[in-house]
Amino acid sequence: MTTAQTPQLDVQPSPLALLLLGRGADPKSERGVECPGDLPAPSDPDLVERARAAKAKLGDKVFVLGHHYQRDEVIQFADVTGDSFKLARDAAARPEAEYIVFCGVHFMAESADILTTDDQKVVLPDLAAGCSMADMATAEQVAECWDVLTEAGVAEQVVPVSYMNSSADIKAFTGKHGGTICTSSNAKRALDWAFEQGEKVLFLPDQHLGRNTAVREMGMSLEDCVLYNPHKPNGGLTAQQLRDAKMILWRGHCSVHGRFSLESVEDVRARVPGVNVLVHPECRYEVVAAADHVGSTEHIIKTLEAAPAGSKWAIGTELNLVRRLANRFAAEDKEIVFLDRTVCFCSTMNRIDLPHLVWTLESLAEGTLVNRIEVDRETEAFAKLALERMLALP
Repeated sequence: MTTAQTPQLDVQPSPLALLLLGRGADPKSERGVECPGDLPAPSDPDLVERARAAKAKLGDKVFVLGHHYQRDEVIQFADVTGDSFKLARDAAARPEAEYIVFCGVHFMAESADILTTDDQKVVLPDLAAGCSMADMATAEQVAECWDVLTEAGVAEQVVPVSYMNSSADIKAFTGKHGGTICTSSNAKRALDWAFEQGEKVLFLPDQHLGRNTAVREMGMSLEDCVLYNPHKPNGGLTAQQLRDAKMILWRGHCSVHGRFSLESVEDVRARVPGVNVLVHPECRYEVVAAADHVGSTEHIIKTLEAAPAGSKWAIGTELNLVRRLANRFAAEDKEIVFLDRTVCFCSTMNRIDLPHLVWTLESLAEGTLVNRIEVDRETEAFAKLALERMLALP
């Protein structure tokens, strides 16, 4: 068939396809959200001075939060650094700051808005800075999952536990259904609490953190865990499988931590004799099982701080942080390398760059509020309930 004979098909991309291409607009999405405004050129040599000047002009009116996975060029302007929950709590502890500029991703800014006062305005420098893991569980999919659990006769036995790395909608679902939020550092405590409330847990949205915590820290077996796939009828599970399971894991993962493999661990041990392998619990089960140490972002930092001079470490987490730690501890003769040979940044976290930060700070300094993240009242109420349950954990 020639080109002239080829029929013209009227194919319209779906809303999801547009979001994935970055050409859609959905305030509740973790990615593909348009970001208005004219940004300064990345090559502008005055960007650092412009950021300093705008931040100085704003003074105490602005409080800048920097997640550990941010670029160095952005981190230098952060008033505090940390993981997502620590930063949200830091924001809540600064009620005098009118603007909270969150250099992180969408769900983190939502959490900050939930925990701060109504007078404070949370700003995300680039609205397209999202989280692929958080996007793997939508409110509609989770509601359908709950219907499946209800039809299987197990919903009343199930307590939802949602990872901090989830949208405000998922946190609200969790709060509404009697569940709690967890971080990578308190997942076991959250699960202990959940199993005191019910017989089963629906763990959202990261399957690896749920599986690693249940099996490695709580003594469950891999057979106690089933994987719910929202893209398959009934999650790809039978009613009997749901009845037999203790942990119902959502089929979600971190695109950065999920790339580390058992081969990565074996390779680095061959290349660096005497190396200590330290990984985040968002990594796959076989990677965590083969590692020497496992822990949250804050745990990784503290472990390296306490490590003896001359020790060697391969770190399985985001590259910006690994590189920053390698530079920080080089003077102490600590050898720190990335676990995988292939360089891998968190692509959405890296959307927050210096031009976006400069544009944000200068806009705020001129009295123009941009890229505000605001969670609606009903969602906020139930999401805050789930977060407060976590804060009350022993």
